[in-house]
Amino acid sequence: MKLGFCSAILPDHDLAGVLKVAAEIGYECVEIMCWPLGKSERRYAGVTHIDLDSFNSELKFKIWSQLKSYDIEISALGYYPNPLVAEEKISEVYVLHIKRMIEVASELELDVVNTFIGRDHQKSVDENWPRFIKIWKDIIAHAEAHQVKVGIENCPMIFSNDEWPGGKNLGTTPDIWDRMFNDIQSDYFGLNYDPSHMIWQHMDPFFPIKEYSDKFHHVHVKDVRIDSEALNRHGIMAPPNLWHTPKLPGMGDMDWGRFFSYLTESSYDGPVCVEVEDRAFEGSNEARVAALQQSYNYLKQFIPVKS
Repeated sequence: MKLGFCSAILPDHDLAGVLKVAAEIGYECVEIMCWPLGKSERRYAGVTHIDLDSFNSELKFKIWSQLKSYDIEISALGYYPNPLVAEEKISEVYVLHIKRMIEVASELELDVVNTFIGRDHQKSVDENWPRFIKIWKDIIAHAEAHQVKVGIENCPMIFSNDEWPGGKNLGTTPDIWDRMFNDIQSDYFGLNYDPSHMIWQHMDPFFPIKEYSDKFHHVHVKDVRIDSEALNRHGIMAPPNLWHTPKLPGMGDMDWGRFFSYLTESSYDGPVCVEVEDRAFEGSNEARVAALQQSYNYLKQFIPVKS
């Protein structure tokens, strides 16, 4: 098991700068964001530390040299759009970029890419399902051909009225995971598990470790604090941003000792990457780096020491 972080929190750094921060703090790996170049309206989206469109053999060897220089590994490549968005032309762009990410991961000799299943948030799960099958069977076949695993993050992507009522990601609960993995059976199709999303859905964050660890291709570490007074006022059916707040590990409602107790007993021995989305640490680059340092200081106590 190796401790890392998601590079989205360092948008002002280039790849070398991200690796330098990781090495100076003590992290062993980084999930590298690979969004297309350009602006994005969504928080933490649009960050590009490897430009897939300009990737070539020269850049590949440069990246390998940087990784060796800082003694840091890439845990996965990451890109989190909505491949099932209602507008088919936009969906096609997202799918092509996911496929390109798989190809680049293969060229870099990486094992995993991370993304979302996506969802048309105006339709039910069943109404989304035929399109899910059509799009994702093709993506997973592409992953199999390149021997790269796809980790689906379990975030419902429903925070404000813009994602209401269904959210913009299907792969959110064990019931849906069972359907996903039954209908598309592949060792290359699995999860990028983030326990914080179970907490604010009022679900057991430890149950998936016991039941689905063989499908864990990657793990995100993020905490969350539920404001009980706000929840009592707005109710669970209100947009979750009204009553929950992402926090650094150890600053929310997650029992991380119990989490790592189960994780170390499971079959999972891959990367565990901090995902910083704590607004209290977003004011400056210095604050974002401090968030990574704080998270490392807290989490290193749970990572098994190498013999």
